[in-house]
Amino acid sequence: MTEARKVVIVGSGPAGLTAAIYAARAQLEPLVIEGEPSSTSDQPGGQLMLTTEIENFPGFVDGIMGPELMASFRAQAARFGAEYLTAKVSRVELEERPFRLWVGDGDEPTYTAEAVIVATGARSLMLGLPEEARLLGHGVSTCATCDGFFFRDQDIMVVGGGDSALEEALFLTRFGRTVTIVHRRDQLRASKVMQERAFANEKITFRWNSLVTAINGESKVESVQLRDVTTGAEDTVPVGGLFVAIGHEPNTAVFSGQLELEDNGYIRTFGGTRTSVEGVFACGDVQDHEYRQAITAAGSGCMAAIDVERWLEAKA
Repeated sequence: MTEARKVVIVGSGPAGLTAAIYAARAQLEPLVIEGEPSSTSDQPGGQLMLTTEIENFPGFVDGIMGPELMASFRAQAARFGAEYLTAKVSRVELEERPFRLWVGDGDEPTYTAEAVIVATGARSLMLGLPEEARLLGHGVSTCATCDGFFFRDQDIMVVGGGDSALEEALFLTRFGRTVTIVHRRDQLRASKVMQERAFANEKITFRWNSLVTAINGESKVESVQLRDVTTGAEDTVPVGGLFVAIGHEPNTAVFSGQLELEDNGYIRTFGGTRTSVEGVFACGDVQDHEYRQAITAAGSGCMAAIDVERWLEAKA
């Protein structure tokens, strides 16, 4: 049986849960479809569930663990009346209101909604090595802005050859003793300006035509094994941190063909959090491919909830 809701929020990272707090306080009775724990993309709590200590979220002088922060977000939204469904949206139809959303593979929609907030986030592309998950937050990172401070005076390695990788590497030179950029080809994909900056930085060196084949360390990263793709030779490089910067992928598959997307796959928003479909709003990393921070995601979640409240009032 289909259940009618006023507002459905898809996703439960900092953006989705902040939207839930504001929407619940506005008495919109939001339902948060928070994702599945087994999902590699839109898991409950978002990417912060995979992080350890967070030191740059305002209000926590001594830092806070990622899962603890998201549990607080969730409890705060629940306090004001937000409801949760631990499941994944499998299908949406946004051509007309009320919008229709499916959980599972049934013929009838599971929910209808007068307004939808999309906050499914994005995931960092990884190398596919078995050690990555175990050492994520213990030397393996996907965010220099988030974690660079922890690698002061250490040797750091960055994997990637695009603008993002060079931006990460340049930022990390503020903290690390050395920064080695590993790229599988003999030339970078990054813009010329970024290349010039990286080549000019005396802390940065390059390992060309190389792949990371193993990450070594029990409780933290101690070294990385590289293989030269031209000769097949392998060697082990001692490092304290490995930053994977080979790209991000927004979790927009279920909305493809329903919402207008940017060329890079992120949801296109207009004048804040409005999407190409009236009544559907997007916030957080699913539409932000520039900043990708917990605090900016939370801020846009607030914006989305306010946009929804005003839009519904105008339609009443």
